Amino acid sequence: MHHLPNLLTCLRIVLVLPIVWALLERQFSSASALFAVAGVTDALDGFLARRFNWQSRLGAWLDPLADKLLLVSSFIVLAVIEALPWWLVLLVVIRDLVITLGAALYYWWRQQLRMQPLVLGKLSTLLQVLCGFFSILQAAQLLQLTQWLSALVYLTGAVTLFSGVAYVVLWSQKFIATRADRAG
Repeated sequence: MHHLPNLLTCLRIVLVLPIVWALLERQFSSASALFAVAGVTDALDGFLARRFNWQSRLGAWLDPLADKLLLVSSFIVLAVIEALPWWLVLLVVIRDLVITLGAALYYWWRQQLRMQPLVLGKLSTLLQVLCGFFSILQAAQLLQLTQWLSALVYLTGAVTLFSGVAYVVLWSQKFIATRADRAG
């Protein structure tokens, strides 16, 4: 049972292509159902890992990868079909690239890396999931959320930006501390 969180994370990765296909085919009801399942697996895998101490190094890498694959691919398609603004997609993609590059550089420098998400990063991911899900519901015309969704888009953008800055500050501090350790 201790592998269940990683299996749920793998399920989220497997769901990425069907979600993208459903969005491109404008099968929004299917896309919203699949996206909801992916969102639930994201919450459930983390809960199970923490609750039952089923955390693993693989899960620490796999979970954020699954999040990035799901959100970036979904956001790109949602922008293509004009359900999300391109500025938000670019912000999410650039933030993720900066965080990934910072982590990779730190690993290259130190040959070790503990993946520890910030609370602001988790909030950013939650808002991105909600933004994606409600954008799909809006596109499906299942709900009329135009003004509410617009506010959510701006809030998601702001939190995404602030979390990106927080990660840059964190990785910069780690890098400076590492250089000081090596110099001293």
